[in-house]
Amino acid sequence: MDLPKFRILCIDDDANTCNWIRIMLRGSKVNAALTVVHSGRQAFDLLSCVDYDLCIVEYALPDMTGVQFCSLVRHAGNKVPMLFFTAMNRGVDRQRAFAAGADEYLSKPDDLNKFVDSVVRLLNRQTPIYVPFQRFTNLPRAA
Repeated sequence: MDLPKFRILCIDDDANTCNWIRIMLRGSKVNAALTVVHSGRQAFDLLSCVDYDLCIVEYALPDMTGVQFCSLVRHAGNKVPMLFFTAMNRGVDRQRAFAAGADEYLSKPDDLNKFVDSVVRLLNRQTPIYVPFQRFTNLPRAA
């Protein structure tokens, strides 16, 4: 049996969602070990001692929001990709998550068909996709 290539941390207090994620990853043949925790604090503690390749984050956690968790992780200097997978699908929720450092934001259940593709894309991403907006402010004008 092959050892897992990737480590994924799932932070969600809903057992059904965690089971669904586990089944989807197995069915997709993503070579990953999935660790599930139910609070932001547990996840933050794990990230301080284990290198994960991806975090799958619920917006509404019992001890903090996913946005607060993401912000804490980013302020600690951790650049692990963050995929929000949540029922919170208002525009303001998305904006807050991206402002905190999220890499992708998918809504349950609307984006189920995009889930595995997003996981694979984030796991295989080799370079950061973020480029500061200021870098593009001095572009020449079109003639």
